[in-house]
Parts: sequence; C-alpha cells; structure tokens
Amino acid sequence: MTTPHDRGVLLNVTTGLAMGGAEVQLVALATRLQARGWRVHVATMLEPTAFLPELEAAGIVVHRLGMRRGVADPRALLRLASVVRQVRPDVVHSHMVHANLLARMTRLFASTPNLVCTAHNVDEGGRAREIAYRATDALATVTTSMCVRGVERYVKVGAVPAHRIRYVPNGVDVHRFSLDPALRQHVRSALGIDDAFVWLCTGRLEPVKQHTLLVDAIAQCAPDRRLVLLHAGQGPLEGEVRARVAALGLEDRIRLLGLRTDIPALLAAADGFVLSSSMEGLPLVLLEAAASHVPCVVPDVGGCAEIVRHGTTGIVVAPNSAPALAQGMTQLMSLSREERMHMGTAARRHVEQGYDIEGVVDRWEQLYADVRRRAA
Repeated sequence: MTTPHDRGVLLNVTTGLAMGGAEVQLVALATRLQARGWRVHVATMLEPTAFLPELEAAGIVVHRLGMRRGVADPRALLRLASVVRQVRPDVVHSHMVHANLLARMTRLFASTPNLVCTAHNVDEGGRAREIAYRATDALATVTTSMCVRGVERYVKVGAVPAHRIRYVPNGVDVHRFSLDPALRQHVRSALGIDDAFVWLCTGRLEPVKQHTLLVDAIAQCAPDRRLVLLHAGQGPLEGEVRARVAALGLEDRIRLLGLRTDIPALLAAADGFVLSSSMEGLPLVLLEAAASHVPCVVPDVGGCAEIVRHGTTGIVVAPNSAPALAQGMTQLMSLSREERMHMGTAARRHVEQGYDIEGVVDRWEQLYADVRRRAA
C-alpha cells in the first residue's frame, strides 16, 4: 500500500463545528487533504457539536479553544498561539468571520508563515466587521470568497483590496448524489407521498433563512396543485415556523422533518428544491440539489445565481418576497416532467464542471503552494 507524500502541516481554524454549510465544507476539505498527505489539524473556537467522529476517523486532531457563544474571551488568542507553536503549521486556513479575525490577531503572538482567510458569506455581519477585516488585512496572506459576488462585494466595501482576495468555490462530492427511481419511490412511500409535487428545503430554522416567508409563499402557491414541502433541519425558530404553518392551515402541505442525515435520499424523492434566504454565500445545499438533478427556485442573493442559471437549471427570483417566490415555484411546477428533467440534467452538468469536490481540493492545494512559494 502506498503512502501519500507528506505535503506539510495544515491548521484549520473555525468558529465552530456544527451542522452548517461552512462546517460541512471544512470537513470535506480537511478529510480529503489528509488523505492526500497533509497533516491536518482543526482548531475550533466553540465546543464542537458535530463532525468529531469523521475528523477523528481520518486521523485529524481537533483542538478546542474553549470559547462560549456571545462571550468575548481574549484567552483564545493565547490558546490558539499555543496550538500554532505546538503543531508548527506550514499553512493556517481560517473559516468564517470570527475565526478569520482571531487567526489574524494570533499572528501578533505566534509566527505563522502563511494565513489564508475564507469568508463563507457575502455579508459577514455588518459594517463593523468589514472595517475589522480591512484593519487586519495586512495580517492575512490572502483572503478568499466562495463566490464571485462575494469577491466583488468585499472589494467594493473596502474590506479587502482587489489584489489580495481570490475566488475559490465550495465543492460537492457529486458521486454521493444521483437519479435513483427506486430510492425515490421508497422515500416517498415511507413519507406517505404519492403523486404530489415534492419540494425540499434544508437548513437551520433561523432568521436569515426566512422560513416564515417560505410558508407564506406556499400559501400563495398553486392552490389547485397537490404539493408537499419537506423541510429538513432544526433551529431556534422552529416554534414560530410551526405556528405560522398552523395559522395558515398548511399542515397538509408542509412537513417539518427535523434534523436528517439522509439528504441524498430526500433529494432523490424531490421534484424541486427551494431556498428563501435573505443572505447566503455559495449554498452547499444548492450544489447537492443540482448534483441530484433537482431544479431549484432561489432568491437572487449571494452566489445563488452562480449555481442556478435562470431558465436553464432553475428559477431565480427577487429576494425577500413571498409573492415572487410563489411565482417562481408555480413557474417550475407548470413545466412538464421532461422540461424539469432537462433542467436537472443541465444542473448536474454545471456542478460537475465547476464544483466537483476533488477539483476544488486541487484549487486549494494550488493556492497553498502559491502562498508557500511567495513566503519562501
């Protein structure tokens, strides 16, 4: 059995390890880079609530920095500096705004040759954070965004100079997703769904995802059409969403499934995927839907329109509008099955060409090589 060539030490720094898109992407990258010969470590600011078994099974060491959500703790600087001195990384790669700022400030306490900072959202949380990015930019080797719109926005608002930010997209393992008629029938039967049009939505029930707006859109959507919206995920607004469903009498149209680990199976059962967020980066759920040949209806926020090509792989609508979302969903449902299948095939091809996870890992390795070469 051959052993991968030792490519160096990579320390990932993340705000947390929870069930979120940024964390899913981090774990996908970390495990693949470990398999390619990197010695990967992960430092998490918050106590991890997910992905520990996957990381430990891959031989990746997880370092806890002992922070609590909403509590500023300057000791995290010293703890991360200690981790840096211990593992002596060739590259530090931070993910999400809090980890990006922490990793930058830690360079004042512990020398690291290269720091790559990735913004996982087009808007990282307001003007103060953009100013903080700009003020600490010199402490990063390079900043990256996962979508083109993110690069353009960070330059426009002055968070990062144009020559110091790069575009590297999120990636998805396309081989986990496929057209599977037998699985489709099995899942629909298990859920008691026959010939209804099935919409799927996944994600945390939190304000930025605007699930009550989605409920309102379902209420306005094709009253004479049998449809079911399946939602997979949980979060602090679950009670509010359930109350809205009940108030509008939509219990027969909307099912909140809670946390699910069988997203590929749910996608196999779906006819369309819908997103209602007010803000996004490059949503992994859209890549997964496209890889599953499922056309999407999405608001024009973040990088959504980079994945969903309007009229070709799905429908893009104006954001923050239940009527616009309902119209887009109705438009997709009005297409013939053959037209939707054609959209789904185009979506799969688009993801294969630009977002396959192995190609994205190649791009990260090239970026790491570039920054290491410049440092040398």
